[in-house]
Amino acid sequence: MSLKWKQPDKKSPADSLTDHEHILYNLIRSKQDIGIWAGDMKGEISLPNNIFNKSLKSLQAKNLIKEVVNIQNKGRKHYMAAEFEPSKEISGGAWYADGKLDVDFINIVRVQCVRHIVRLKVATLEGISDALKRSGVFREDLTKQQIEEILRALVLDGDIVELKSNGSGVFANVPIGKVCYKSKRGSVGEPRIGAFVSIPCRVCPQIGLCTPDGIISPKTCEYYTKWLDF
Repeated sequence: MSLKWKQPDKKSPADSLTDHEHILYNLIRSKQDIGIWAGDMKGEISLPNNIFNKSLKSLQAKNLIKEVVNIQNKGRKHYMAAEFEPSKEISGGAWYADGKLDVDFINIVRVQCVRHIVRLKVATLEGISDALKRSGVFREDLTKQQIEEILRALVLDGDIVELKSNGSGVFANVPIGKVCYKSKRGSVGEPRIGAFVSIPCRVCPQIGLCTPDGIISPKTCEYYTKWLDF
């Protein structure tokens, strides 16, 4: 796993920490891009509550640690060393913003993917990825994995079909056997948006971990509950 981190300043506030702050900081920093819940910190180190809370606030004030949103436990205070960025397991990845499923962003990506498929008649994952990069619509390039997640959702929703090239006709420029995508809606470049097609499960990066009685579950998912009330 590649960790996003920045080199701390040569004269770091960490040089002037108390013994208690050092213990707490080293624990939090050791968790890297996963971070740690405040309750777990108390279980790993033996500090009186008043000293623990004072040290935690001091570390935040010195910008050595930060509080982050853990999408699996939003009600818990989760901390991470300032030089790390939350892993996908914590932040939810590209489809989440500030701990919330970014439905607007997801729908924009859906629309752009369908438009390019319609324009290209038949498109491969690589072709769609290149088209999105050239379009300049997004400030940061989407990974092929992210685009594939959207394409999978569009297939499930019936907006596009996944098939393999036979090397002839509209598939002439696609190698035989290569997986590609074709629109089911003719020249219309807009995917359908409605209660069924917008079900959050279709693009949730945690769907593989979701089970009826697990930590990630339809019973505890606020997005799934809101969709049911739609």
